[in-house]
Amino acid sequence: MKSTKEASRSEEGLGSLSTIPGPKGQLLLGNLLQLDVPRLHLQLEKWAREYGSLYHLRLGNKDVIVASDPEEISTIMKSRPDTWRRVTEIAECAREDGFIGLFAAEGDEWRRQRRLVMTAFAPAHLRGYTPHIRLITDRLRRRWAELARRGERFELRSELMRYTVDAAAVLSYGQDLNTLEDETSELQSHLQAVLPMLYRRILMPFAYWRLVRLPVDRAYDRHVAAIQHLIGELVRSARAQLERTPERRHSPSNLLEAMLIAQDDDGSVLTGADITGNVFTMLLASQDTTANTLAWAISLLHKNPQAWHRLVQETQSVLGDQLVPQDLDQMYKMSFAEACANEAMRLKPVAPIIVLEALHDTTVRGYAIPKGCRAYLLPRPSAVEHEALRDPLEFQPQRWLGEDGHGDFPKRISTPFGAGPRICPGRYLAMIEIGMVLAMIARNFRLAELGDKDGAPPEERLAFTMFPTDLYCRLVPA
Repeated sequence: MKSTKEASRSEEGLGSLSTIPGPKGQLLLGNLLQLDVPRLHLQLEKWAREYGSLYHLRLGNKDVIVASDPEEISTIMKSRPDTWRRVTEIAECAREDGFIGLFAAEGDEWRRQRRLVMTAFAPAHLRGYTPHIRLITDRLRRRWAELARRGERFELRSELMRYTVDAAAVLSYGQDLNTLEDETSELQSHLQAVLPMLYRRILMPFAYWRLVRLPVDRAYDRHVAAIQHLIGELVRSARAQLERTPERRHSPSNLLEAMLIAQDDDGSVLTGADITGNVFTMLLASQDTTANTLAWAISLLHKNPQAWHRLVQETQSVLGDQLVPQDLDQMYKMSFAEACANEAMRLKPVAPIIVLEALHDTTVRGYAIPKGCRAYLLPRPSAVEHEALRDPLEFQPQRWLGEDGHGDFPKRISTPFGAGPRICPGRYLAMIEIGMVLAMIARNFRLAELGDKDGAPPEERLAFTMFPTDLYCRLVPA
């Protein structure tokens, strides 16, 4: 929210970055050495409480504005890709590593890929995807049922990451990797190494790895090469399948087939690098974002017995004797499960910082923002501090249903999937996966234990996405 002081500053139109408030830094490095990278989102949110919903940082030779006002965030997000873009380091690192998919692409490269990828994840296709997600969710249920029978604790986030990778693999290129049951699968370890390293490189003041490869960089290269090799094999297998069964060209069954067909029909639409990049992106993005959201939602439900009890009642009512949701019709009836997901994303957004870069000179709240200036957008402060919220820090899913005095709840203050032209194309699919897993757990298990090795609540850490640390779980059959 804008304070009176901030509002008057905007009206006065004080133009330069130097007049925007912010923490004092060092002469040459600015605020660079003050950053606590694993907790960067928490530090930026703390500074927002001290300096207001728009403040200024200098990181080495880079200027950064940090915005947490929802209207300003929305305006900036909707002005992409013409005025703002993702920082150049993301596209450069992605191109170096061979995964310049829709997430990292910009400008004409992004426009060329957007239509096909967005079409693949359109709501009209969700009904066809649901049977695949149901089978993988039931596999997760069987695995957890055995762990519950033996009374074993397990690390929740790693289990969920295997689940989301398996779902992404089936939907993006039609292969059942079954990393849930194949605990020796190397793919999981390769994928887990990529996003944290990408996050580290984006925050580096200069690209040292282009001059010298440290041991951590050589290890990262091996992870990327292994994933690229796997994707190459998948592309060759999909091409062979299309040649053996040309009728599939009229009704592709997954994203990879659709991209290969588009490439054959019009070679200018998608390049080989586009195809590899989008398969790579699908694996990476689904693993971290959906899995982390599920982990946070389960953790919050464990701490809130009333919400958990209502979720259990809803799943029993909708599913009856069935152990997992069977189709979209059942999913649409579980409004409280969806509300739990939305409330978890409001309190624990897995993308708590959105980092952009100005493509040309522009303005924000009356300040002149030069080309190349960075913008760190913080979506959580307004989602937990908005004046219209009742008990804003409490996990109350019913607020999304307009119940218990939450009828005036402004849902637009929480935008976990972004906004504007570059809103997340996989948001509908993610919500189905999240809702199906929450329903499966509530229908089949009780949350006996959830916390770190000592039982304490998990802490927040940031490595491209925000995740719970050491979240161990013990289930009991319902």
